[in-house]
Amino acid sequence: MERYAFETPLGREARDLGVFNWPIRLDSMDGQRSLEIEAMVDTGASYTIVPAHQLKNLGVSPIDKISLVLADGRSAEYDIGEARATINGRSIPTLVVFGEDGARALLGAYTLEGLRLVVDPAHGRLVPATTAWA
Repeated sequence: MERYAFETPLGREARDLGVFNWPIRLDSMDGQRSLEIEAMVDTGASYTIVPAHQLKNLGVSPIDKISLVLADGRSAEYDIGEARATINGRSIPTLVVFGEDGARALLGAYTLEGLRLVVDPAHGRLVPATTAWA
């Protein structure tokens, strides 16, 4: 279990978070190339972020740009593209962010929700969602 400190409107707070890695397979949209990585599950991240060179090697092309607020509070603009994500036998097309080379891959909420997976923080795993909000 890792401990993180962050600023809130009421001051500095520290929390124990159930942070863990999970394997994910990303495929090019044409199905010709694939990549298997360990990504940090981060429900606080909106999108899945993968180092740019890995997405380029996979054949993913930028389709747009997105402005993201980073964990340290800075805003930055990134390219986004599309890839097919597969976890635990479930597969969907998803948006992926071209992250900094050398940075850790993050598995974000957009991909997790599309795959209908939820975090079981007590056991550090992803499990099928049994219900969802309409």
